[in-house]
Amino acid sequence: MAAFDSTEHPHRRFNALNGEWVLVSPHRSKRPWQGQQETPDADQRPAYDPGCYLCPGNTRANGSVNPAYASTFVFDNDFAALLPDTPAGTIDEGGLLRAEAESGVGRVICFSPRHDLTLPEMSTPDIRQVVDLWVDELKALGAQPDINYVQIFENKGQMMGCSNPHPHGQIWAQRTVPSEPAKETVQQLAYYQQHGRTLLADYLGIELQKRERVVLENEHFMVLVPFWAVWPFETLLVARRPVQDITQLTPEERDALADAIRRLTIRYDNLFNISFPYSAGLHQRPTDGQEHPEWHLHMHFYPPLLRSATVRKFMVGYEMLGNPQRDITPEFSAAKLRSLPEVHYKTLGQA
Repeated sequence: MAAFDSTEHPHRRFNALNGEWVLVSPHRSKRPWQGQQETPDADQRPAYDPGCYLCPGNTRANGSVNPAYASTFVFDNDFAALLPDTPAGTIDEGGLLRAEAESGVGRVICFSPRHDLTLPEMSTPDIRQVVDLWVDELKALGAQPDINYVQIFENKGQMMGCSNPHPHGQIWAQRTVPSEPAKETVQQLAYYQQHGRTLLADYLGIELQKRERVVLENEHFMVLVPFWAVWPFETLLVARRPVQDITQLTPEERDALADAIRRLTIRYDNLFNISFPYSAGLHQRPTDGQEHPEWHLHMHFYPPLLRSATVRKFMVGYEMLGNPQRDITPEFSAAKLRSLPEVHYKTLGQA
């Protein structure tokens, strides 16, 4: 019998960050595709859209008028999933029917006044302004006594459920720690208690030695396709220094974070020459007043596209009933992303 080869044979990989497994089936990448074909989002938008709720000076759905902002702009979500004045209350019927009231705050961040500029098409200094706003919001929201976690994220593209094409992100800050960062807290704490070092610091050490999943890096951050990646071109952006959250970053590290985000998202757009859809978000320590030395700042990017601009990965069937599964290996995805230019495809011919 042939020896096991992870590039050819099905196998499971352990996600050290959340304690779960992913099935990798590289041989399936050769199968023909006769499934659903997506229509890429229109990639040509005006710099200003008079009908856009998020453009400067326009009226939003609730009647509020946006200021004539010239850089970033943040406001309370007009249709927030969490509300600060939610009354306390619980339901518990035999431990089987359980519910509890959840309070919180929803915020919207416009990255730029330009309706047509996504992160990969913005300059590094302009993305740095977004990073600075993230820091300010984390400080302000995390200081509230009833906020124990602040989730900063972006849904890019209609495929990821984005309801407005003006480039923007969101913040959901809430009383409890959501499931995904809660799982990461458990895993990171167990590792830190055993080794006295953060899980991701040691993981970065392994990846830097092997370098087969590294996509890009700068002095303060590294971007890689994680060993346990689920989505085809999923990436993990990790701080080299084991800081717990973005408020601890130096000015140079904030610049480096903006640089890494820009360079990665340019590669994403260049992969299929489209405005590449994804959900992305920062994971950092809870804001519960504890130090959390086990936490190591990182950012997840989860793009759905699989083999072209029109073929996406679906989480169905086995993924819903068993556990996540992927066809192309993380090593293949990293090599593909690593090979792409860092000049955006729209301007590549002008460079």
